Amino acid sequence: MSRIQGIFLKQVVRFSFAAGLAIMLASSSGSAQDAPQVSLETSETLFTVLTAINTCGYDQELSASDPLRSQIRSEIGSAVENTPGAQDVIGPMCLFYRQHQAPDPTHDLSHYVSLALYLDTPPAFALKVKAVELPPDAEVVADFVPLMRAFYEKLGLHSIWEQHHARYAEMVDIYHAPLAKMTFDTEIYLKMPSAGYLGRQFTIFLDAMGAPAQTNARNYGSNYYVVISPTSSTSIKMQQIRHTYLHYLLDPLALKNGGSFKRLEPLLGRVQDAPMDDAFKNNISLLVTESLVRAIEEHLTKVSDSQLVKDLDQDDKEGYILTRYFYDALDKFNRDAAGMRNAYPDLIGQIEVNKEMKRAAQIEFAHEAAPELLHQPGSQNHLLLNAERRLAAGDRETAQKLAQKALDDREEDAGRALFILAEVATQNRDIDGARSYFERALQMAHDPDVIAWSHIYLGRIFDLKENRDAALDQYRAALDAAGVSLPKVASAARQGLEQPYEPPAGKRPE
Repeated sequence: MSRIQGIFLKQVVRFSFAAGLAIMLASSSGSAQDAPQVSLETSETLFTVLTAINTCGYDQELSASDPLRSQIRSEIGSAVENTPGAQDVIGPMCLFYRQHQAPDPTHDLSHYVSLALYLDTPPAFALKVKAVELPPDAEVVADFVPLMRAFYEKLGLHSIWEQHHARYAEMVDIYHAPLAKMTFDTEIYLKMPSAGYLGRQFTIFLDAMGAPAQTNARNYGSNYYVVISPTSSTSIKMQQIRHTYLHYLLDPLALKNGGSFKRLEPLLGRVQDAPMDDAFKNNISLLVTESLVRAIEEHLTKVSDSQLVKDLDQDDKEGYILTRYFYDALDKFNRDAAGMRNAYPDLIGQIEVNKEMKRAAQIEFAHEAAPELLHQPGSQNHLLLNAERRLAAGDRETAQKLAQKALDDREEDAGRALFILAEVATQNRDIDGARSYFERALQMAHDPDVIAWSHIYLGRIFDLKENRDAALDQYRAALDAAGVSLPKVASAARQGLEQPYEPPAGKRPE
């Protein structure tokens, strides 16, 4: 069983799960010492954000929540009555909240959870990134922060937080053993310890002040988060946590094997009428990974034959057309000794595109689908996806227009948009423009791939300008960013460290 530690630090209740499984399944790519911690935590920052919106009228699923939520709301009400000038800070804060309420109340919680994950500790609640680098759903409520900060200080919210440590510790205690078992069982099934994922984090936050039926999962760069609120019955949402944990383990494999997906892109044409999120209709990597995750969940859950038929049919109807293929292919994986890291290329490579295209053509898609649990900033990058496709086809002008529009609209990944603009400038032999875009991409990017390749290209630009010291700095930064998950970047970085870059004949920028 994974080693479990209870840690009580700076107003944060935390249980960490070191991957002891790595000792049994260690591979050349990692060791037990490299294993990251899967942590179960509470956060005063998240508590403050959610308590603030509760104060302003966020009542969703209040009756189903843990009783602590109502108790804290009552304590806040008493503090307001007994604190001179309290309404002076609550009034503007709640006016902002009402003005930014979403038509769908579930989005209210989603926006503020995203914001909380980008805020540092109290009392400053400083943004961890520049405001323009926030994901769109957090950016729209970013001006809530100074209003909430005044509320926190005026009402003495820190003392209320401290009073409830014991109850929060009880919540964590309910989850820590099932979570340890889930991570252990999942890694055993995949025959793939999380060792080798150095620098990546998987964190579950528990807080009583949200709607218990909602689970908010986020992927920000190399960090994965799940935010959940206990119910009055203390039911445990391990299925939702496992879904995100599977993405945490499998997403790097999709990144590492990205070249294998190009031949699968015709499948996207078959799912354009499916009710799933548009991100899956425009990104074959997302569609493949989600289908594989769902197939693994079926094997891990071990449902009845009749339920399996219903589940696979529903996956087809929602548009996840490769779930059925992966479910069948995993039968062989279950019998073999190879772990998922080694089996993954064959799982992708053995997909028969024509066969799956014909099968998909016979599917009658449903009218609606359950929303995907894991929210990944950038997964909605339709403009950028098309920009990349146009650039690959040699249409630099259209690619530039699409990337610039994505940057101007501020609804997609700014770092990725700047990277595409830098690539366009490179192909246009505009070396100064390319340098500027790559440097700006580094300031705004969260995607490890964008960060690492930006360093590589900047190193080459400095080599072309005969500034070897600056070039070496960029290659070293690229090597650090590449880690173990981006071997092509690491190879390019080592080559740059060994000798200055020279472009192919006739390709030197003017």
